Amino acid sequence: MTTALSLLKTVFGYPAFRGAQAEIIDHVSGGGDALVLMPTGGGKSLCYQIPALLRDGCAVVVSPLIALMQDQVGALREAGVNAAVLNSSLDAQTAAQTERDFAAGKLDLLYVAPERLVTSRFLDLLGRTKVALFAIDEAHCVSQWGHDFRPEYIQLSILHEQFPDVPRIALTATADEQTRAEILTRLQLGEARVFISSFDRPNIRYAIAEKHNARDQLLAFIRAEHAGEAGIVYCLSRRKVDETAAWLTEQGIPALPYHAGLDQQTRARHQDRFVNDDGVVIVATIAFGMGIDKPDVRFVTHLDLPKSIEAYYQETGRAGRDGLPADAWMAYGLGDVVQQRRMIDDSEANETFKRVSYRKLDALVGLAEAAGCRRVRLLDYFGEPSTPCGNCDNCLNPPRVWDGSEAAQKALSCVYRTDQRFGAGHLIDILRGNETERVQRFGHNQIKTFNTGTDLTDKKWRAVFRQLVAMGFLEADQHGALKLAGDARAVLKGETSVSFREEAEKPRKRERRSSKASFIDSLNNPASGPLLDALRTWRAATAREHNVPAYVVFHDSTLEAIAANPPCTLDDLRGISGIGATKLERYGEALLMIAKDS
Repeated sequence: MTTALSLLKTVFGYPAFRGAQAEIIDHVSGGGDALVLMPTGGGKSLCYQIPALLRDGCAVVVSPLIALMQDQVGALREAGVNAAVLNSSLDAQTAAQTERDFAAGKLDLLYVAPERLVTSRFLDLLGRTKVALFAIDEAHCVSQWGHDFRPEYIQLSILHEQFPDVPRIALTATADEQTRAEILTRLQLGEARVFISSFDRPNIRYAIAEKHNARDQLLAFIRAEHAGEAGIVYCLSRRKVDETAAWLTEQGIPALPYHAGLDQQTRARHQDRFVNDDGVVIVATIAFGMGIDKPDVRFVTHLDLPKSIEAYYQETGRAGRDGLPADAWMAYGLGDVVQQRRMIDDSEANETFKRVSYRKLDALVGLAEAAGCRRVRLLDYFGEPSTPCGNCDNCLNPPRVWDGSEAAQKALSCVYRTDQRFGAGHLIDILRGNETERVQRFGHNQIKTFNTGTDLTDKKWRAVFRQLVAMGFLEADQHGALKLAGDARAVLKGETSVSFREEAEKPRKRERRSSKASFIDSLNNPASGPLLDALRTWRAATAREHNVPAYVVFHDSTLEAIAANPPCTLDDLRGISGIGATKLERYGEALLMIAKDS
């Protein structure tokens, strides 16, 4: 591994491998196949980039999004690696030249979309070229049980059939056991070694709040925790994305919408602003994010429930890629469950797929309703044992758990006595004795459960019904009507007791330092002073000149290390993480001049 380690230091500027990186690189460099599961920000890319430089030929990287390809190619070129991309964004002349460079052996890595790779023309080109390895990024896209299935990924089994001697490495940040098995089967990776890193992202604080007024809750969260910082807000529909972005802007939060309904130029412009400017919030559908490598996203929020824990994990994983504290916050209510079930019911998928989708949704609802540590529940889903983290909402402010057996019986009885045809709002009116027009019209003011639940507030009854759904004693159909399910009969007979979690009234906030304290720190800490400002200004100008995001030039951590110990010589810079040989040669003198002048 001496050669691999020297590449890590000289090309990428990092002093040592992390976790299983060294073992994976050694295995793939030696010609072995691999499936790598590693969390976002864990260093997956190095697991194929370094073998690509160690092996003869050019590595072909299958990537699903243009933005993802361009970011990685830009970063590799900044590090002095001969990398290129072939996708629909190129004009015919540039694409033809890239193909000629590939065939001539002038490239170390070539990024392509799966649709292009499986064409007969490109397969013929591969047959005439020395290929070092195939890297299949975002490999969960091959799984029909996954959260981001893409049919074209299934055709990638052709790589094993036509190029059996070329090693393949499939990589993903999220896959449960069923998804892993499908990746191995569909990509014909039966002999591959499977490397599973910890799924834990300890710098991310998970919090899930009961949804009251989601917009106001979101605004309060941003203002209290992340004012002036970059973040992502996920919504389910394009209309909600547009409305939320406009509303946040009216409240003084610089927010931009992103979804497939916008034209390509607008999406590109909004993405560029988010990537390159400080403090921009993107409000998006799940179409946004997979190709974004922005390290300083300080929060990811959900105003609608995702489809599964895998989707939730991947989307929240876009926060805090730099390892610094970040938040994953979600507002959730019973309506979200109804909406997701409706989408599953209305889909054209077969019954097997629908059953799997229901199970995945139930697991996510269980996470949302958990009274214990969120991180323990999340990691357990991926088969990883853990202990309470002390950094999620439930750990920081444990919810009270109360005996709700009697309330559960009243709720389930009310559902039964109204013929399982009504939603939670109407059922709560019955239980609380509200003589609404609808209650009177159906004669529900005459049934036994009318006016039996006045001891609980409307809010608390909503929590009861929501948690009964999460526990599997009720299920909501696509119209929101609640029906008895599971062992509901045992609860009604008193054979099964039920406990409910009570939402904490006053969640503990993360301590925020006053502006005065921050100013005092800046006087004592060179990494927060004029030199860091000068370095950031220079980085922004350099990034614009090279047409790459600022973090591709240098990450914040590299600039902070320079500012903390201002260098006097090139040798001083050589030992700083993130400064490889090419960047030292390209930018070293400029960095020394800035350090001297500041």
